[in-house]
Amino acid sequence: MTQSSTGRAALLAAALLCGFAANAFGAAPPAQVNVTTYHYDNLRTGWDQNESVLNANTVQHVVSGERFELTSFTTLDDQVDTQPLIVTNETITGKGVHNVVYVETENNSIYAIDANTGQILLGRNLGAPVPISALPGGCNNNANNVGIGGTPVIDSANNLMYVISYTYTANVQKYVLHEINLSTLADVVPKILVSASARLNNSQRYYFNQAVSRQRAALLLANGNVYAAFASFCDVAADQSRGWVLGWQTGSLTPLSSNELTNGLSMSPDNFFLSSIWMSGYGLASSASGDIYFVTGNSDYSGTTLGPNNLGESAVQMSADLSTVKSVFTPSNASGLDMYDTDFGSGGIMLLPPQPGQTSNLAVAAGKDGNMYFLDADNLVHTATGASRNLGAYGIGGCWCGQSYYTGSDGKGRIVSSGGNSIGLWKVNIGTYESLVNSYFSDGIVGDQDPGFMTAVSSNGTMANTAVIWAVSRPDSGNNNDVSLYAFNSNTGAIIFNAVAGSWPNTGGNANIAPVVANGQVYVASYRGLAIFGLSSGPAATIPGFGVAAVARVALAPGQHEIFGMVRAINGWSVTVAKRDGTLVTVDTLAAAQSHNFAEPAVGHGILVRGTYKTMTAMTADVVLHAKDHPGMWQSDR
Repeated sequence: MTQSSTGRAALLAAALLCGFAANAFGAAPPAQVNVTTYHYDNLRTGWDQNESVLNANTVQHVVSGERFELTSFTTLDDQVDTQPLIVTNETITGKGVHNVVYVETENNSIYAIDANTGQILLGRNLGAPVPISALPGGCNNNANNVGIGGTPVIDSANNLMYVISYTYTANVQKYVLHEINLSTLADVVPKILVSASARLNNSQRYYFNQAVSRQRAALLLANGNVYAAFASFCDVAADQSRGWVLGWQTGSLTPLSSNELTNGLSMSPDNFFLSSIWMSGYGLASSASGDIYFVTGNSDYSGTTLGPNNLGESAVQMSADLSTVKSVFTPSNASGLDMYDTDFGSGGIMLLPPQPGQTSNLAVAAGKDGNMYFLDADNLVHTATGASRNLGAYGIGGCWCGQSYYTGSDGKGRIVSSGGNSIGLWKVNIGTYESLVNSYFSDGIVGDQDPGFMTAVSSNGTMANTAVIWAVSRPDSGNNNDVSLYAFNSNTGAIIFNAVAGSWPNTGGNANIAPVVANGQVYVASYRGLAIFGLSSGPAATIPGFGVAAVARVALAPGQHEIFGMVRAINGWSVTVAKRDGTLVTVDTLAAAQSHNFAEPAVGHGILVRGTYKTMTAMTADVVLHAKDHPGMWQSDR
């Protein structure tokens, strides 16, 4: 569809919805920035365009006796997989008025923290989290506990937060949606149990399964509704787990009458379904018209099931009421992506703000194979004609990541990619043929997990030389599994700052840490802590040591072993694994596949196997999971 000037103004309004309160694309007044949703806005641009304190000069140099450094570190009770959210001038019951940063942990804890000092003002626990021992196949792609994993969303006009907890009571997993008062952290309306059902293509009804569904993508507030997406745990229980998008009315938490089940097939060659929505924690996106956008991951490894009833390996545009799939973009190599578990949905989809002279909305999305697709968001694939406006694919490196955006001083849009271990900057070229033009790839940052990382951008409107690109690395096996905050000069891609911001001992699960910049400070949440960086004339704060951190491992059955290694060859169900000492082990994976404790292995990639030895070099697998490709991320064999 074409976009009228009124519609384009509405899109700009949507870009700021649940985001920051100041001017949009010009010079900004003194900042009082609220960050109330993942990546700042519903387009997911990751752009704080009202930052008047931090720029390349103040971040890199001592200015007026102040340097940019760690100013505080607040210890929390568990790993943080959510992005911090910020509300200024918030009244906290019994504590007065503060600028507040809200942080949630995998222990189902919510913290209201003073955004300047790091002092904990208020806290609440929403119930016992689900332990790794209760996850399908003992999935290790997470912390010891799974509690609040998807970034909540804040309705600042009504002083509310929407958050989904994952609780474990009497050996039963439950997802619970809360509407919480920001001042008290108390429920405003009765919490509700997440539930849903949908029709399969044989007309049988399929029900949402709490025990095999993972809520990882950030929540979305749009159209008077709150939306959440669901994925799987490690591709395990793929006979039961499928992707979902669900929605509820704000205020009453009444479920929408429609929902989206991404895989509606009643059968598949391997009884393997999925089409999960996890996007490395990136958020569901929304346009001005209220359409909902997301990207899905792999489905059956036969590579034969993608189509109208299975939206696997695809970017999807949904209607606001979740009743209609409006358009879908599926890469031409999607069958191969399915066969080798090379998820398109390892990254999120970002919508661009209106571009000068452009009549349609644009988007970018990237996944594991390293292609960043430039898309017409109004016509991912036109359902009537089958025509696609895929505007090109650009190589950025493997992307367990999500893009950011800002407008340069020349008025041209810039897309920040973060595949592989480098920042890429792309100028948006609008003309007869829309395209992206690469300006540079930066020097790499450290990190030994899967490729890619999360970014954000700060600038003082579109003023020249004020834009800074921020990133957080994944753990470095050579340095105590530290994670570090990086700042890049947006003009050159040069690294102008980096410092340790925390640690990440649970190396089986990616550190998808999104930095947050607001009001002259940068916030990084990691394992058991929140780091705050800013300008200071005193000594830098220190990060406490947590001793030998417990890492996520399940108990082994009598006679069972667990090994890590690299896949050297695959012959049917027989997989040759090279352990870290070079020993080759032949693994029979058939039983694991038949019990759906199986993630499709790939030659040249890491693998975790639990099973029993038949001989010193032959094993029968009970569970087959992915492991990181870097041996430094592997736990000890046992």
